[in-house]
Amino acid sequence: MKVVVYSHDADTRARVRLAIGQRPAPDVPEAEIIEVATHPALIRLLDAGGADVMVLDGEAQPAGGMGVCRQAKDEVFDCPPVLLIIGRADDGWLATWSRADAVVSHPIDPAALAEALAGLMRQRAAGHRAVTA
Repeated sequence: MKVVVYSHDADTRARVRLAIGQRPAPDVPEAEIIEVATHPALIRLLDAGGADVMVLDGEAQPAGGMGVCRQAKDEVFDCPPVLLIIGRADDGWLATWSRADAVVSHPIDPAALAEALAGLMRQRAAGHRAVTA
């Protein structure tokens, strides 16, 4: 399953990649991680249908993950589920505004991120099985 990780910060992308590993849970498919550092590159990838699940850094610069999430939910047909990493727990209301499907906060807790991502991967897999059945 293609998991897109968006952040301008290479360290954040590396922490997310380490938290995911080959698969975030034993019952989900292996994660093919695609790292993206810029908003234009992410939009091109989404336009090409190259994502099953996304992990977006709410603190990314210059285009933050919250705004990017909202844009994707508004503009991308069958938008992949989004795990949003927010700067602080008090930003949860902004994650709701962005229509993120799951939220974790900085500093990244690897177990929490893996658990949230696994849930979104299960959701996406179930949705695709229902469409093709």
